[in-house]
Amino acid sequence: MNLKKIITIIAVAVISVLIVYGFILMRQIFSANTKFTDKELYVYIPTDSKYEDVKKIIAPYVENMDRFETVANKRDYPENVKPGRFLFTKGMNSYDLVKSLRSNVPVNLAFNNQERLENFAGRVGSQIEADSLLLLKSFKDSIFLKENGFTEENVLAMFIPNTYELYWNTPAEKFRDKMIKEYRNFWNKERVAKAAKQGLTPIETTILASIVHKESVKKDERPRIAGVYLNRLRLQMPLQADPTVIYAIKKKSNDFDQVIKRVFYNDLTMSSPYNTYMNIGLPPGPIAMPDITALEAVLNPEKNNYIYFCASVDRFGYHEFAATLEEHNKNAKKYSDWINSQGVKR
Repeated sequence: MNLKKIITIIAVAVISVLIVYGFILMRQIFSANTKFTDKELYVYIPTDSKYEDVKKIIAPYVENMDRFETVANKRDYPENVKPGRFLFTKGMNSYDLVKSLRSNVPVNLAFNNQERLENFAGRVGSQIEADSLLLLKSFKDSIFLKENGFTEENVLAMFIPNTYELYWNTPAEKFRDKMIKEYRNFWNKERVAKAAKQGLTPIETTILASIVHKESVKKDERPRIAGVYLNRLRLQMPLQADPTVIYAIKKKSNDFDQVIKRVFYNDLTMSSPYNTYMNIGLPPGPIAMPDITALEAVLNPEKNNYIYFCASVDRFGYHEFAATLEEHNKNAKKYSDWINSQGVKR
């Protein structure tokens, strides 16, 4: 056999090996490599995770880890692990899996109607990596509170209910700092001026809005209720808001899961800074997280001469309003008779 034939045979053999290797490599890279049935799912890689940690997290979803590792090593992923939330779709190949693990997908974090800072921290902690204790600690940080004009009692006013896009691995303090920016954006010059027109600061507006929010789920009625409470504040009479008494009861018992549908006379005399039957003016902080419609109701209240209101028995969810105590007593008796007929004890 001459040298030319030998070279040709060797060349063919090498090419054949390269073709086979290339085929194997292409299969490793571009063949489907998932084993979950859902159309898509998210995997969460905690902060400070190492490559070995990632492999354990994704193992339940990857069909062949050897094929994944081959691609991961070729793309230098083990040295460049990123924390966050990552999208896997059914049928992804190893190349796409590694590519996905480099692309942190934001979460749409939503919250509303939280009664306490602790509840709020739990709500947020269920949606991002930071746990509720770290979040609560950041919210109550004394330096942060002082620098931004809040107290532990009223800092709930800082959080504007909405849906926010942020990364799952956002640290507690960065989340808090984002919220103070959103608060400042919401309280622009126009809204601050509207609050001042009602004799209120932004924090006081939020406290009153939390009462309005709790008084009525009917958004079209909230400006009227806000008008009533503002009338009472101007007259320097107690707000006499049942939701504040309910909050005081829950706070005193440290049971915010209880359902209270009825407030009794004895409740009205309890000693609490949140009892607006015993104290003139606003309570020290919000009794809940008011939504934007409640905030806007206080900023744009109905101008009326009403001083009193109570729940309506003819239009459920709404209220009957009165300018005189005599008229109010008639409305109140009608409601009391109805609720007694329903057997509501608490």
